[in-house]
Amino acid sequence: MDKVLVMALAIFLFSGCTHKVEVSAKEPITINLNLKIDHEIRVKVDKELDSIFSEDSEIF
Repeated sequence: MDKVLVMALAIFLFSGCTHKVEVSAKEPITINLNLKIDHEIRVKVDKELDSIFSEDSEIF
């Protein structure tokens, strides 16, 4: 019984001794994204497909 009590007390005491580690940068991290989204290719292909389907209506 004493061993169980000692083990429970030891677990209780050691569980309170947890380490805390913080990692932080000296300066804030900034991410600049210069994106250019170009839909021109898709529009051109869609227009070409529309013209093909309208010219050759026997396909569908």
